[in-house]
Amino acid sequence: MADTMQFDLVSPERRLASMQVTAVQIPGADGDMTAMPDHAPTITTLRPGVLRVEGPEGTAEYVVTGGFAEISSEGVSVLAERAVSKGDMTQEHLDEMIAEAKAMYTTAKEGFANEPGPVDDAAKLLSDMVAMGDEIGLSSKQPSL
Repeated sequence: MADTMQFDLVSPERRLASMQVTAVQIPGADGDMTAMPDHAPTITTLRPGVLRVEGPEGTAEYVVTGGFAEISSEGVSVLAERAVSKGDMTQEHLDEMIAEAKAMYTTAKEGFANEPGPVDDAAKLLSDMVAMGDEIGLSSKQPSL
């Protein structure tokens, strides 16, 4: 078994990380998972949360809001809708993310009044954003649904 694997994190704005790592903790839409060298090939969608990377240089954390991760035995590639280094995350960033999620929820409620699926998905996104804020120690101001 190899000691490290390649990790790449890309958002639409830029490449945030490209390094050798020993483990990547991924906030997957179906649950959190950890990828390590020689992992079975997998693709998963991301939910809002904290992506943690462990390697010879230490631990790095990134806030992601969606996208997907492709895992292979050689490495992990994450294409995130939005990604920010946890150290660069501000209350303003979180407020903006929650406002976008709340707007999506309101639009879903108005457009799909008798179809719970899209409304439930939008409510879950908003809930995940609030939970992410709590996890990183920022105030989510608990928006009302």
